[in-house]
Order: sequence, then C-alpha cells, then structure tokens
Amino acid sequence: MKPSSKKSNSKIYPYFLLFLQPVFMSSNLIIARGGVEFVPPISLAFWRWVTTFLLLIPFFYKPILKNFKKIRPEFFKLFFLGLMGCGICGAFPFIAGKTTTMANMGIIYTSSPVFIILLSTFILKELIKTKQIFGLVICIVGVLAIICKGDLNLLINTQFTSGDIWMLGAALGWALYSVYLIHWKFKFSFFIRFTLISFFGALSLFPFYVMEEILINRTNFDIYFTFWVLFGAISPGVIAFTLYAKAQKYLGASITGFTLYLYTIYAAIYGIIFFGEQLQNFHYLGASLVLIGVYFAKKT
Repeated sequence: MKPSSKKSNSKIYPYFLLFLQPVFMSSNLIIARGGVEFVPPISLAFWRWVTTFLLLIPFFYKPILKNFKKIRPEFFKLFFLGLMGCGICGAFPFIAGKTTTMANMGIIYTSSPVFIILLSTFILKELIKTKQIFGLVICIVGVLAIICKGDLNLLINTQFTSGDIWMLGAALGWALYSVYLIHWKFKFSFFIRFTLISFFGALSLFPFYVMEEILINRTNFDIYFTFWVLFGAISPGVIAFTLYAKAQKYLGASITGFTLYLYTIYAAIYGIIFFGEQLQNFHYLGASLVLIGVYFAKKT
C-alpha cells in the first residue's frame, strides 16, 4: 500500500468509529423498551455491569494484580468514572422511561454534547471553533425533527416531569464521563481501566439495587433476566464503550460527543426492525441534517 493510501485510511478510520459506535450504544434503547418489562431498572443496570466485569476480569486479572500498587491510587478516579458512565448513565434512562415520554427523553439527552463542549473548554482547554458550533446547531435541529415527528407543536407543548430530571442527570453524567475519560491519564491499558470502571460502576449501583429489591420490586432470575443482562453487558457495554474510547483518542471529547446524535438515527432504525415502526419524511430530513452537522463538526 502506498504511503498516501495509508495516510488517507488513518484519516478515515476515526470517523468510521464515530459512525460505528452508536450502532452498539443505541442498542441500549432496545433494553429500555424490552428489558425493563422483565427486569427492574436498577437491577438491570447493576447486573449488566457485574456481568461486564465478570466477562473481562479473566483476561485482565493478572496485569491488574501485577500493577495493583500503581492502580490503587487511581481508585477515586475509577470510581468517579464508574459512577458517571455506568451508574448514572446505566440506571437513569431506565428510571426516566417510566414517567416521561420518548420525545422528552430524546430532547433532553441531546443536551449532553453541549455539556461536553462546555466542560471540554474549561477542563481540557479545547478550542471550540465556529464550524463546530454550527455543526452542533444543525445536529440539534435534525434530532428535533425526528423526535418531534416534524410537528413543532409537540416541542412547544412539552411538559417536564420527574423523568425529565432523571434524563437531564443522565446527560450530564455522560458528559462528565466523556470529558474526564480523556482528561485523566492512567498508567495502564484501556481494558484494565474499563474492567475496573465496570467494577466500580456496579459498586456505585449496589446500594440502590438493594433498596429496589427490598422496597420496590424483586428480580426474577429467569431466562429473560439472563438474556437482557448479557445483551446489555456485550453490545451497549463492552463493544460500545471500547469504540467510544478509541474514537475519543483520535477525535477529542467534543467531536466524539456527536455520536449521541447518530444514536438517535440508529434508534429509529432499531424501531423499524424490532417494533415495526415506519420511516416518514421527517426521518429522512433529520438524518440528513445530523450527517451534515457531523461533517461540519469534524472540520476543525
């Protein structure tokens, strides 16, 4: 392969990740729509990350034990990332879905890239250029076109409920996870870090899982539980988080945050495949605007 071809591929690869990662991350909505009918929300989030940890630890326990003295001082950082990325972003959307609408959830979750851009400016000292802001605005318009079904009245008449507050917390949690994931420098590999984040994420959820079991709803450990937990651990878990970290490495926190807009597009596709929903004109309009927005966002 010629050097120019290699250079071209090296430029394309990060943006390929940008479009691929939401394919797996948005499968979390399949769990939100189907899984919570069989497993209580906090229980599902807790066991999802317990399972993720159990899937990873056989491969990485040796380097973890070998480098434990280096890892131990990082426990606070790892717990914070686990709390934000696995705890808050794992449980809050499932809880929100019980008291708010999909339109509300979609609108509020799109605020996450705004938080990412602002936090990146103050924490990472990233320079946000005019084209990125322009791309951000176009993306927001595209997402709103989809979640409001092209009807402005749906947006104007939106009323906030307790579920909306849960989703706002999830959006802020994901932004904090995204920014600090790239801000904090660790002296060990990504998979060691992710294994430990999964552990601390489950640990952060444990007290709330116990309260849910005692006070609200008991978990049935049946075949449905096994399916949804494994699905959550693998697709929007191991695969999605790995791709997100790789995309961040190449593109930075601000641009990688635009995967959330693609998340909405892929969610519409999953709606067709799994729930028999039909694409309409506003879907094509929204998808076009999102893609244009991502294009401008990457023009740094």
